[in-house]
This record gives sequence, C-alpha cells and structure tokens, in this order.
Amino acid sequence: MARTRQRWLPALLIPFALAIAVLLGSVQAGATVSLPPKTAEEILAMIARTEVRAFSGTVEQTAELGLPEVPTSGPGIAPGAVSALEFLTGSHTARVYVDGPLRARLQVLDQMAERDVVINGADAWFYNSRDNSATHLTAPAKPTVPEKYEPRMLPPDMPTPDMPTPDMPTPEAMASRFLAAVDASTEVTASESSTVAGRSAYSLVLNPRSTETLVDSVTIDVDSETGLPLGVEVRANGQAEPAYSLAYTQLDLSTPDAELFNFTPPPGATVTEKVLPVKPVPSMAMPSTPVPDPAVAEPEVRGPGASVTGKGWDSVISLPAGYAPAELTSNPQLSQALQPVGGGRALTTSLLSVLILDDGRVYAGMVPLERLQSAAAAQ
Repeated sequence: MARTRQRWLPALLIPFALAIAVLLGSVQAGATVSLPPKTAEEILAMIARTEVRAFSGTVEQTAELGLPEVPTSGPGIAPGAVSALEFLTGSHTARVYVDGPLRARLQVLDQMAERDVVINGADAWFYNSRDNSATHLTAPAKPTVPEKYEPRMLPPDMPTPDMPTPDMPTPEAMASRFLAAVDASTEVTASESSTVAGRSAYSLVLNPRSTETLVDSVTIDVDSETGLPLGVEVRANGQAEPAYSLAYTQLDLSTPDAELFNFTPPPGATVTEKVLPVKPVPSMAMPSTPVPDPAVAEPEVRGPGASVTGKGWDSVISLPAGYAPAELTSNPQLSQALQPVGGGRALTTSLLSVLILDDGRVYAGMVPLERLQSAAAAQ
C-alpha cells in the first residue's frame, strides 16, 4: 500500500529533520527486571490503550551514525543557526513538557546556551539564548464552521489545519511512526523487560525481513504501568553499539505547571514575527453527501512531486529538481558532511543515505547508497 510504504522513511527522519529543527534524545535502558510475561500483541495493545496526555521529563539522545562532529559556527554558518544535522552526532539533552494536544515545551540544553520551543494553542515561540533571538509564529483565526455542521463533530481542543501542534520529538512520537507502518515486511516480537527512567518496561522488537535495508532492528521500551513508550533504540547492520537511541532519563506523569507554556522574550531579544498563511476551509460532508469508504485508502502525499519506490524498509523517496528543502541543498553544515559521487554528492550514515544529484534531484532511504543510485538511474 502506498500509505504504508511511505511511512518508514519519515519514521527515521523524525529525529533528524522535524519542523522545529531542534532535536532531543535518548539513553540506553537499564537492568533487566521481572514482569509478568506478555506477548508482542499484548504490548502493542498496551501502547494503543495508553491514556497519558500530560507529562514532563528529561530526554537524552545518542547518535552514532559514523558522521564527523558537525560545526555549529564558522565560515558560512550564521550565528545561532540550528541544523537538524547537528543532532546526528554525539549526545544531546532536553527537557520536555506536554499538556494535552495544544500545549508543549521543549528545552534543548546546549553547552553555555539553551534553545526553547514553546507551543500554546495557536502560538509558537522558538528561542535561542546563544544570540538572544526569538521567532513568534501565530496561526490565523479558527475557520468558521458552517451553521448546519454539528458542533459535537469538532472537539474544542482539536487543532485547526493551520495551528502548530506539539508533535514533540519524544520516544512516544518516534515509536508511533514505526508502529504505524508495521506490516508483513517486519517481524514483531517481545524481548526481555528492562528499566527506563526508573520505571519497569516491556520491550518490543521490530526486525526487518529485508536484506537490503541498513536497519538491523528497532527496540521500543514500553512502560509496564501506562503503556507509554519510554525509549526507542535503532541498531544498524554490522554495528555493535546502537546507531540511534531516544529515551527518558527522568519522567513525571503529573500535569506540568500552566506557566511553563507562557513565553516572554528576555530583554533585548531580537524578535521576528511570522503568521502562518490562511488555508481554505475544507468543505464539511453533510448527511446527504456520499461518504468515502474508509477501507479504500488514498495514497499519502508527502509533498509536491515526491514519489516512493520499493516497499517497507527498502523504500526510497525521491524529490524532483526544485522540490528539495533548503536544509538539504544549501545548508553549509550539511555541505561539509557530503562526499562527492558520480553525478552529485551523498550523505552516507549507518542508518540513512541521501543522494543529491547535480541536476537537483534528491533521493533518500534507509538503504545503501548504491540502492539510491540505482533508483536514480531508473528514472
């Protein structure tokens, strides 16, 4: 199915290039603990039933992808610039606060500096203490709902299409993207229980049934009490240590203080105001209007011109010339990590490969570079 095939790549790209471009992280699970045995199906059901909607905690990321340390300053790099590539190397720590679907705060703790993302309803703030700069993003007014439309069908806490939503890079967010794409190309099993952030956890392991992907396995640690994913660990073929891990080191399941989601720029901060463009209000289906059959899935569109070849873990996403994001084509930090190849440049890691051709086309996937080159040659 087109929808399933296209989910694998974004699942891995979540920690690499989230819209907020400020990542956070993971830590390895602790010692094995004794818990009543559960099957993989039972652990999946626990995740599906979790009711945790408010929490706070500390997360740590460790990335061992075989890349050199990425410079954060130097020629061609603007002061305070944040690149998702920066979070592909080493370890990073952050604090995360979430209260329902519309309020969240992320604090990335750099050395001698701090970066904040604060989302509160239709407002979002992005702050960097290194250069005391802030960006304030606001969504347009909530679309008017037609009079005949039943109000109960639009929950009061449901974001509008233009509203920034706190899809924070947490273990739960990352795990949900892997699990949403589980199909016949993946073997799902239960493993030994462990301890994460002082909480006992069941372990769920996803093993690709593929010989072409770079991924060896994905392990998801699930809180034994609430079903909340506490950590995600991704291993690469031929690499002893985890290539990427994302987990809590501390977790509090109480509701965070509401003041944490109110942000005021410090004195002297440079503030940039931005307003999201207004999108057309989608038409509402009236009772007399035929309702599409939900069993007939429509192809998922990841962006203008994007296409996907292959299945499951072997999927390759391609972007035609002119559609690649600037983070890929003009980022000075990324340029230093690219290697020249025939017809373009490439970024190769233990989990992900990216091919940027001289004609502007871009290919990416959790597969070796040769697989991307073959896909490019076929188009």
